[in-house]
Amino acid sequence: MKATKPLFSSIAALLLSAAVAPIAFGDETPSVKVDPKPIPQTVGVTTFAPVVEKVAPSVVTIATSKMVGKAKNPYFNDPMFRRFFGVPDDGDQDGGGDQTPHGNNRNNGSGKKHLERFGLGSGVIVSPEGHILTNNHVIEGADEIIVTIGNEKKEYKATKIGTDPSTDIAVLKIEPTAKLHEITFADSDKLRVGDFAIAVGNPFGLTQSVTMGIISALGRSDTHITDYENFIQTDASINPGNSGGALVDTEGRLIGINTAIYSRTGGNQGIGFAVPANIAHSVMDSLIKNGKVSRGFLGIALQPLSEDLAKAFKIEGNAGALVAEVTAKSPAEKAGIQSGDVVTEVNGKKVEGPRELQLMVAAITPGTKVPVKVVRDGNEKTVTVELAERPTSRTAANSQPEKSTEPDVLDGVTVGDINGETRKKFDLPESTKGVVITEIDPDSPSGEAGLKAGDVIHEINREAINSAKQAVDLSEKVKKEKKVLLRVSTKGNSRYVVVERKD
Repeated sequence: MKATKPLFSSIAALLLSAAVAPIAFGDETPSVKVDPKPIPQTVGVTTFAPVVEKVAPSVVTIATSKMVGKAKNPYFNDPMFRRFFGVPDDGDQDGGGDQTPHGNNRNNGSGKKHLERFGLGSGVIVSPEGHILTNNHVIEGADEIIVTIGNEKKEYKATKIGTDPSTDIAVLKIEPTAKLHEITFADSDKLRVGDFAIAVGNPFGLTQSVTMGIISALGRSDTHITDYENFIQTDASINPGNSGGALVDTEGRLIGINTAIYSRTGGNQGIGFAVPANIAHSVMDSLIKNGKVSRGFLGIALQPLSEDLAKAFKIEGNAGALVAEVTAKSPAEKAGIQSGDVVTEVNGKKVEGPRELQLMVAAITPGTKVPVKVVRDGNEKTVTVELAERPTSRTAANSQPEKSTEPDVLDGVTVGDINGETRKKFDLPESTKGVVITEIDPDSPSGEAGLKAGDVIHEINREAINSAKQAVDLSEKVKKEKKVLLRVSTKGNSRYVVVERKD
């Protein structure tokens, strides 16, 4: 029998981490302004100055500093001295970086640690009590965070309330000495592609810069920026330093937190991404109230339905998410969900694919019982799942290889039993069951389907495989079939693959 290289389709594993670093929590969530009206139609507008005047006082500059050490000998700061004695100019002796430190804390060779400025970004005031939304990557690793409002000279020392790397959102708080101008949230679920978008922030440290564009796309994912991706894409110019700033509509309401750019040069190329305001609001409330973000956990690994997979699992169309693997002792296993099920609805909402299912489940409070509709062997079934809290981290060999001697649909694959030798060679976890592909012909049907050496075959046509001999025997039974359904895994990530015989 033969095997294929792994299929590089997008597999969402609902086991992602939600690491947070709260400093203070337990407070009541702030009373923020929310305007649920639809995004306004803007026709014949000649200026957006009133919008900018309304938003600008809500957008802040965030300067971050880190404790670094200085060399004990002040001569290390002299380039001629360093060159003469061969001291490398790599920042190891002078604490690293060329940024001017905040304040007058430069050490001048005393050997003590001091604060040194290492980043500038943006933030948005969202409550009269001084809560500020920004990006996690703006303040990550900072020992001191200084906030400046608008073009004011006054600086505020900010406290980090909490962070959520999974959405790249962070919440800060300052103690205001005067009335703050908090921004109003829009309902970002009502955005449409083509709506105007205005970005306000501090690109390259240029305070209160404003750019305008449109919403280029909604629900952007697979950007590999964060774990939970549902980005607004805009062509409003966004550059380094805009991170954490405001993306607003033509009424000055917050529709997103500017987060990243897609660029080959490091500068703006017309593709920027923002976290939708509704997601940022929800994350903020969780961080302030609980000190962390609690997300629903189902315990399944997913893959999208291709046309071949939809036919194999008797699904009309390709809507839904195919369960590639069920985590042991997870809510899904307890509810009876099985690998090979296709999830089509959660809590009454239709599932278009793995990303939608991932976001749906994550948004539901742990402990909630939800109906999940699945299709199994062509029949619909509804199960009730009590969601757990998503874990903060993923928990997740060879007798003599036997070969098939007669050409078949799985021809070109050599498999072996999983034992100490193959576990070590292919870095397989102790709990792995099935047979491992030890050799594969890349031109075989399995190779063209994406399988490769080191992949583990768990099932052939829905029949569990426990030994190389069983795999070869079963491959003999299916060798004349046009298509064969395999369940395989690569580095612990399970998926289904349809292998089609060449005519």
